[in-house]
Amino acid sequence: MSTSIVCQANTEDGTMSWDERRGFVRGDRRQIQTAVLGGADSEEPLMLPLEAIELDAFRRRHEHDTFWCGLLLGGCGLQLTTKLYTDRVCHFAHHPGADGHPHLCGRRARGVSSADHLYVKSQAAAWLRGRDEQADFEFAQPDGVPVGSVVDIRLQHGGLRVHLDQAVEPSWDQDGHEPVLGVSVPVSRDTLIGRWYVHRIRLDSEGTARRVRIGTEAFARPTEWFALDECEMTQRGLSTPAVEQIVRSRSTRPVTQWGVGKAKKVPDAGVRAQVLLRKLADARRVEAAFVVSQVLRDIANLTGVEGEVQAQLAAAVSDAERWLKGQAQVRRELFCQLEEALAERDVRRVRQFLARVNATASHDRTADEITIADVAAAYVAEQQQAYAEQLQAEAAAKLARQQDARARRAADRVQTLLATLQRRGDTGSPKMMRKLVRELMHAASDAGERVDADQQEQIRVWKTRAEIGRPPAQTARPAPALGAPLPMRHEQVARRFWIRRNCPRCQAVAGKNCAANAHTGTGAVSKIPHYERVEPILAERRAKAERRRRAPGAYDIACPDCGRPPGERCASPSGGVHRARVERARDAGQ
Repeated sequence: MSTSIVCQANTEDGTMSWDERRGFVRGDRRQIQTAVLGGADSEEPLMLPLEAIELDAFRRRHEHDTFWCGLLLGGCGLQLTTKLYTDRVCHFAHHPGADGHPHLCGRRARGVSSADHLYVKSQAAAWLRGRDEQADFEFAQPDGVPVGSVVDIRLQHGGLRVHLDQAVEPSWDQDGHEPVLGVSVPVSRDTLIGRWYVHRIRLDSEGTARRVRIGTEAFARPTEWFALDECEMTQRGLSTPAVEQIVRSRSTRPVTQWGVGKAKKVPDAGVRAQVLLRKLADARRVEAAFVVSQVLRDIANLTGVEGEVQAQLAAAVSDAERWLKGQAQVRRELFCQLEEALAERDVRRVRQFLARVNATASHDRTADEITIADVAAAYVAEQQQAYAEQLQAEAAAKLARQQDARARRAADRVQTLLATLQRRGDTGSPKMMRKLVRELMHAASDAGERVDADQQEQIRVWKTRAEIGRPPAQTARPAPALGAPLPMRHEQVARRFWIRRNCPRCQAVAGKNCAANAHTGTGAVSKIPHYERVEPILAERRAKAERRRRAPGAYDIACPDCGRPPGERCASPSGGVHRARVERARDAGQ
């Protein structure tokens, strides 16, 4: 595999990327860890090993494959190569441009998780096929969010909406789309209590692939994770072993010998306080201001806590309120930056700020904020369409250049073949002539309009002479005679004749063999003479044969010895022809 200059587009000025644990972080300038196989529009993802020793095995395994900055990865659609390092992680990289400078790519997500939506689709499709389920998949982009944030899975009855990040808020009331949340997507306590449980999804790295794991999160209990094969699609929707246990515990009443109803058990106030503190910390870590506000309201409504727990809640609430005030200022600055990027028509910055706006400020927007976000989403969509059209135009132009170069080469080949046929004439093998004429016809077809009228006429003549395309009934000569094997020129002249002549092609003198290749200068010789050395001998023989054919016979003239007239036999004792009569006939033919 080849190597090339590393692409550093959109990172030199500090492009931000999303991290599931830390939120928005500064992107790595070097690393492109995922690609697709086979073409720009492929849906077959691939993850590059990080270590050099693993990359060697990876290259051998994919020796005949090509890697691409896939369109479904938000990439530019161009081919990638691999970069091997021993002092830092290995990664994919773009080939340099035609001018030798690094290729500038607008791809935003480049890390290990940037192809998770493709892994989700491929593994979910295989899982459903194993259960005789048919499904349609779509990488939805509501409000112009980047491709890969949401994966819609539509089944015959119902469906799933997978939220791999928090760019799109889950909708719990939408029919036919049961939410499955990535680990960075927050969920409120009321949702957990009201729905009994929610589904989670994560992807773990295994070699050069990512493996889907499904989790079940319920109120006041840890998330339990399962392999996809352990899950089922039921009438309720997606189900895991933990879901079955939760449903059974909620649906079965305990047996009691008294008919007196017992009060519903409420979790201890201290436990609920600790859950709220964890949710508050998680929401702040992913900069989800809306969720932080919800948790603060839940803390305000919490009763029954005292002592150290109450002090922890008070400190957390005070710190969170200060954080919210700072976030309000950050929010205003973020929308101002987005508006400035729109005014400057800087598509890269617009895309960057729009992603942050959708991730951290998607709730409680003012009218002005809604207008700015909508204009930015429309602008990004417009630029993506323009970029796609530009790529298509460049591909069409490249194809046209390739076709034009092919036509030029074909036209040169037509000229060479016509010259070869003209030089050979009818003296060579008919079988070889047919082969050359067929090649001439193919070259003329590829050359198209570059074949002029004179060349077209010559091609027609040679096609007729080679009897190509003529029905067998109209053939002037029997087909076997035309295709019968004939000796080559050097086989028609014995060595003792042509070795006495100089070769006009390789300048070999009399008594020496012809050079094997007169242009290499290696000194190698061939046992087969060049055409130019043999053809004069054959031409002399043909001329002599023609003279003999036209010369009169011995009985066409009168005999000088016995005086017999033309047409009568000589009056010799042996009954044969007199020698003087034969010599006179020979002299008359010369």
